[in-house]
Amino acid sequence: MGKSIRLLATVAITLLGLLFVTFMIGRVMPIDPVLAVIGERATQQQYDETFIALGLDKPLIVQFGIYVRDVLHGDFGTSIRTGQSVAEDIRRVFPATLELATLGTLIGVVLGVPLGVVAAVRKGTWIDQLARLVGLIGYSIPVFWLGLVGLLVFYGILGWVAGPGRLGIFYQGLVEPITGLLLVDSLLRGNITVFKDAFSHIILPASILAYYSMAYISRMTRSFMLEQLSSEYVTTARVKGLSEWKVVWHHAFRNIRVQLITVIALAYANLLEGSVLTEIIFAWPGIGSYITTSLLANDMNSVLGGTIVIGAIFVGLNIFSDLLYRFLDPRSK
Repeated sequence: MGKSIRLLATVAITLLGLLFVTFMIGRVMPIDPVLAVIGERATQQQYDETFIALGLDKPLIVQFGIYVRDVLHGDFGTSIRTGQSVAEDIRRVFPATLELATLGTLIGVVLGVPLGVVAAVRKGTWIDQLARLVGLIGYSIPVFWLGLVGLLVFYGILGWVAGPGRLGIFYQGLVEPITGLLLVDSLLRGNITVFKDAFSHIILPASILAYYSMAYISRMTRSFMLEQLSSEYVTTARVKGLSEWKVVWHHAFRNIRVQLITVIALAYANLLEGSVLTEIIFAWPGIGSYITTSLLANDMNSVLGGTIVIGAIFVGLNIFSDLLYRFLDPRSK
């Protein structure tokens, strides 16, 4: 009970800190929020009325309290660029980022975990060196460069995948949204043609994100496995004559599953918040592209709203991994 209370208190303080940071960013940015709403040709009277309507005449601590209240009610203000509620805009664009990051993480896990395990088991061999090289390249190459090269090779030259965007222009609006995830919705609606087109558009950007995810996951998996393989219980299992498969997967790997949960959760969160460049390069209509476009248009309500949502998701994923950690490892309770 005590740990649950401490966890809730930590979450509350973290989210409050996130709101405070975003609030201060909105106040220190060299953008007049009043002019952003009414335009530069407004009269002084219109300026003063809007200034009061936005609550900017109140003390800063009162403004922060109003800001927290509005956010807790799901009110991030109105987007100057779209003229719609920021919350509504985020509900519209976030599924695209969620779909892209989820597929990228799944590919990264499927490839990264076995690669890390094999690299640890074959430490010092060419397989290990290759796995480390793949990880090093993943950390070193800028994502925008890899995205441009991927478009040039796989779309421009080979024609294996579709180009930028989430869906071909001829397939727009053919599938009525259910979850907002095109791959899922097209399958639920039984429209295989739209599914194939959506998959052809998402596979390249998802694979690029998966490569960075795989580099991180394989590196951490290798590190965890090396620690376990050097343990006495693994040596004992081998002396007893257990097969290498059982030693590696039934003993060593089982003991790193809990650690991998945190690693995968962090990788997933990083893709959700760090896919901005990928979304821009591939014209992907996700929250990263939405925040960037809003920032260029001085639409701070949209920028801060998107930042809060991404930050809250990051915190939520960390909490989820912590709870799952406790569930799988009774020693941590």
